[in-house]
Amino acid sequence: MNKVCIYGAGAIGGWIGARLAQQGCDVSVVARGATLAAIREQGLRWQHGDDTVATKVRASESPADFGVQDLVVVAVKAPAMTDVAKRIAPLIGPDTVVLTAMNGVPWWFFEGFGGKLAGTRLKAVDPDGAIAKAVPGKHIVGCVVHASCSTPEPGLVKQHFGNKLIVGEPSGEKTRRLQAIADLLAKAGFEVEVSPQIQRDTWFKLWGNMTVNPVSAITGATTDLIMNDELVRGFISRVMLEAREVGNRIGIPIEQQPEDRHAITKKLGAFKTSMLQDVEAGKPVELDALVTVVKELGELTGVATPFTDALLGLSRLFFQGRKLY
Repeated sequence: MNKVCIYGAGAIGGWIGARLAQQGCDVSVVARGATLAAIREQGLRWQHGDDTVATKVRASESPADFGVQDLVVVAVKAPAMTDVAKRIAPLIGPDTVVLTAMNGVPWWFFEGFGGKLAGTRLKAVDPDGAIAKAVPGKHIVGCVVHASCSTPEPGLVKQHFGNKLIVGEPSGEKTRRLQAIADLLAKAGFEVEVSPQIQRDTWFKLWGNMTVNPVSAITGATTDLIMNDELVRGFISRVMLEAREVGNRIGIPIEQQPEDRHAITKKLGAFKTSMLQDVEAGKPVELDALVTVVKELGELTGVATPFTDALLGLSRLFFQGRKLY
C-alpha cells in the first residue's frame, strides 16, 4: 500500500499523513484554502516535542488530480462527509481501502455487525444513504484514534499526547488487507492494535466523548471544571448509563461504571475538548455522530433516553444559534 491519500488534512489527518510520508509512502492530500496553500509551500509539517519535521507531499482541492489510491484515509469531521461523498469517487478503485479515522458512530456501523440490526442505515449520520453509496462497506476498514493533536497554524500538526490507532474490519474478520494496514502504520511509528470488533472500540470511545464534548462546548468549560461539578458530573453519568444500555442491546457491553471513565477524564486536567475548540473557531460541530445517533439507537433498541434527549436538545439550540449545526 504505497499510494496513500489523506482526505482531510486537519489535526488527525495531517498527523497520519505526515508520518506515512516520512515512512516513504507516496502521499497525496486533499485540502482547501489556507491549509492547501501552506502544504504546497512548506510541506506537511509534524511537530512532536521540540522537533518539527516537514515532508513534501502532493496537495490539491480536487481528488481527481490524484487518481485511484491503494489507501484513502478519511479524517474529516462527520458533518463534512456529505461533501466528501460527492467528491471521493476518483480515488476509489476495486481494491482501494478507505480507512475512516473519525469521531463518533460512522455510517458503516452496522456493516457485518449488529444481529437483527445488521445492515441498518443510521439516519443521523447518513440521512439519504448517499455516503454508503459513495463509500460502500466492502472498501471500509475502521480506525479509532487515541491521540491528541492540534493545528496551531494551517499545514502544521502538533502532537500533544497519545500515539495509538486501533484498526479493524467492520465484519471482525482478520484479513490480509487489515494486516497490511496495521503493518504500514506500525512501521510509521504508531502504536497499532488490531481489533476483532472495531464497533466496540468505536462505542467505548464515544461513551466518554458524547457527553463531555457537548457539555464543554455549550458551557465553555474545560474538563477539570466539568468533572469537579457534582451536578454536571451526575447528569453526564445518567447519559452514559443510557448509552451503556443501548450498547448492551446491540452486543457491545461496557463493564465500566461512569465514575471509572470520569477518573480517566480528570487526569486530563484543564483540557479543551475538540468540540469546544470547534465552537471557538466557528466550525461545524459533530453533534449528530456523537449524540443524535445515540438517540436513534435508543429508539431502534427500545431504550428510553431522556437524559440523552435533554443533552441533544440543549446542544442543538446552542449550536443552531451560532450557525454551527
